[in-house]
Amino acid sequence: MVERSDRAPLLDWEEVPSAEKNDESAAAAAAPPAAAAAHAKDRLSSPSNGRATSGCSAPVFGWSSSGPGGPIPSRSVSGSDGCSTPPTTSINPVDTDEGLRPHKQEYQPDSGSRELSSEDRMVKWEERDQIVSVFVVTFNTRSGNMLEWCLPKDMDLEGVEFKAIASGSHRVTTDFIYFRKGCYFGLACFANMAVESTVERGARMKSVGILSPSYTLLYRYMSFLEHQVRLQLHNPGHYSPLEAFYEDKRALLPPSGDGVINVCPTIAWGAAMNNGMHPEMKITHPAGCMSQFIRFFGEQIMVLWKLALLRRRILIFSPPPVGVVCYRVYCCCCLANISLPGVSVALPEFRPFFYVNVADISALENELSYVACTTEKIFEEKKDLYDVYVDNQNVKTYRDGLKPLLRLSTADREKYRKLTEQRQILLYSQEENGDCVSSEEDLFILFFLEQNNRIFQTLGEVAGSPDPTLTQESVRAMGLDPHGDRLFLLHLLEVYGYDTLLVSDQLCCS
Repeated sequence: MVERSDRAPLLDWEEVPSAEKNDESAAAAAAPPAAAAAHAKDRLSSPSNGRATSGCSAPVFGWSSSGPGGPIPSRSVSGSDGCSTPPTTSINPVDTDEGLRPHKQEYQPDSGSRELSSEDRMVKWEERDQIVSVFVVTFNTRSGNMLEWCLPKDMDLEGVEFKAIASGSHRVTTDFIYFRKGCYFGLACFANMAVESTVERGARMKSVGILSPSYTLLYRYMSFLEHQVRLQLHNPGHYSPLEAFYEDKRALLPPSGDGVINVCPTIAWGAAMNNGMHPEMKITHPAGCMSQFIRFFGEQIMVLWKLALLRRRILIFSPPPVGVVCYRVYCCCCLANISLPGVSVALPEFRPFFYVNVADISALENELSYVACTTEKIFEEKKDLYDVYVDNQNVKTYRDGLKPLLRLSTADREKYRKLTEQRQILLYSQEENGDCVSSEEDLFILFFLEQNNRIFQTLGEVAGSPDPTLTQESVRAMGLDPHGDRLFLLHLLEVYGYDTLLVSDQLCCS
């Protein structure tokens, strides 16, 4: 029997909880509604192979496909006390936004006759549910990965069975995977359960996933997908909760009626901050996602920053679990944020591909700029598909013109020192003074945003001056090394179209 759950908006299509979970449900029901809602707003998921930062976590920046240069940070809402403590990290996918129930009327068209601007109409569309497909993938010992069930029945899901269950997933118990399928983005939750069955060779593996035109809202359904994949493992073939979910959350066409968009309207970072963030920018990333990303790569983060700003094709290899690597893909995109108007308008969009496999080779061949991750080592041999290959913490390239960029300049080390110093000050402030206004995510994302803006602000000023020549002083004003960053600067001028600028002979090669 399907009935509504009192636990979360993501679980409105769940089965009635089993007996062993009654105690947990009773404890949740005993909490005051206001406190439960406030607590739910604070909950943030964590990457799967790190430790969440302790202490206060104020409004945290999150994912959005808005804005030039990749995802632009957005703020999640903190609890009534303005402070939240990130949950501990595990290898399992984690619940998000529990306790907040969306009312059905929120997804109904406006009944008023007021005429909306195209931007307002798009924002309202982005607030609606946008699930275009829901599916179940299974592993068959004879046929391999198979699409077991889907809605709608006529949806083209060819190849999704190899995205929802990543290569090598048999080595892990649970995982979650972000991916692209054509013009859609997907999220799938995978689970692997031991069974006493010779036909299934002792293991049952399934994945339940969804597709949407934008990845910014997929996190809302993580908990629901986790629950459903467990249900499919224990009760294969029981699809009624998924059917109810799809009927309730099925996508509406965008207001323009010209098909599906896969990114949100472009909104400047400054304007978004002043307006308290637009609805389509409200998305939660894991607590500590960016901080763990930077601690994982250390000083190499400055190399990735330059390559991301140059819109290079970046491919990250890692064995399963895939979820944490998908977060690294997102973090790479964050490094290229630029909020100055007009910058990078003519450039190819720098967006995440998330998980890719050999079936994506033809699609990647046509991409000019992307960030993706894979569990398939064969990609390393496909050198024409990427500019930069990241294996664990080893960043490498086979492009002769990019190899010098893998060396850290004096300015790179100075920026990294400042970044870590600011982080230590922030952590001390949080511990000693109970500062819940700032967070590590704010600090890291804004650090690179301000650095990027500083570079292009200076370039714009020099280009508009009577003598459009880049000197050592103007390069230092950008926060770059006049010698060690000369090649990076030349690449930057070429990529972003500053072809009228002259480079002083003082900027000699390092």
